[in-house]
Amino acid sequence: MAISKEEISAAQEAALLAISKSANLEELKVVKIEHVGDKSAVAKLNQGLGQLPPADRAEFGKLIGTAKGIIATKFDEKLVELEKIRDTKVLLEEKVDVTLPSNRIVRGGLHPLTILTNEISDLFVGLGYNVAEGPELESEWLNFDALNIPVDHPARTMQDTFFVEPLDARLVLRTHTSPVQIRTMLENEPPIYVICPGRTYRADELDATHTPVFSQVEGLVVDKGITMADLKGTLDYFARKMFGPEVKTRLRPSYFPFTEPSAEVDFYFNGRWVEWGGCGMVNPKVLQSCGIDTEVYSGFAFGMGLERTLMVRHGITDMHDIVEGDVRFSKAFGSGRL
Repeated sequence: MAISKEEISAAQEAALLAISKSANLEELKVVKIEHVGDKSAVAKLNQGLGQLPPADRAEFGKLIGTAKGIIATKFDEKLVELEKIRDTKVLLEEKVDVTLPSNRIVRGGLHPLTILTNEISDLFVGLGYNVAEGPELESEWLNFDALNIPVDHPARTMQDTFFVEPLDARLVLRTHTSPVQIRTMLENEPPIYVICPGRTYRADELDATHTPVFSQVEGLVVDKGITMADLKGTLDYFARKMFGPEVKTRLRPSYFPFTEPSAEVDFYFNGRWVEWGGCGMVNPKVLQSCGIDTEVYSGFAFGMGLERTLMVRHGITDMHDIVEGDVRFSKAFGSGRL
């Protein structure tokens, strides 16, 4: 294929004209394929150098190389120009008004029951107590027998307790956090000062005031010279921290297998007496089952429902609000705010 200087000049002029007419980057991309790449007219002329006489190859090779250089330079200049135009257009069309309110993401937060649990734990840690935890799947011995609850006690029936199959394993979903107290006494020597928060299970239907899965917090003290006066003082302090400095408490005689004497604790709040939980001096049989010398040591224990504490404290009337996970309820306690 013969190559002429006119062909080289024409290919160069055609390429420069196409480059100059490109109005945007998409058009320039097409121009690159047709006039700058391997399929361009100049590239095809370069491929024909081998067919020229040896004496002419150097001259025409230089002309083609010069043309390719001019085209590449003009192409790069045009590319920079069009990219600048594009960027300027984007800045004008997509600018952000920083004075407008943003779509803020709602942060997650702790559930109100968790907040209350942490508050109570911090309160008793400040009094020198330890926070003790245990498994929710417990042996029947730890949940009942070690706590002096007899075999024929109503709480040990399937109507009140969730037994786990196989029944021969004698495992239950704990009905209170008292097994944590037993574990603590079995594993530690007195003096013992612990608070035991946790989830518990009973065969109740979910209604405005009951739920089959609920939270408790129990306290246990075992030391020398512990009396009901220590229990009453602890409960008074606890109630004031939960419900306000003017709150008063009272103890009403009651019966629990694991405490002797036993009492129900009430507190006076918003013009009425409110039942709060159970308490009493730890039954010597319970201490003995854990290997504690009852001639030397005595103790007290108490237990309250966290849902009930939360409901009374904040005027909640329906248990469903606590357990159904509605974020509108949780936001009132600072959970999930912006």
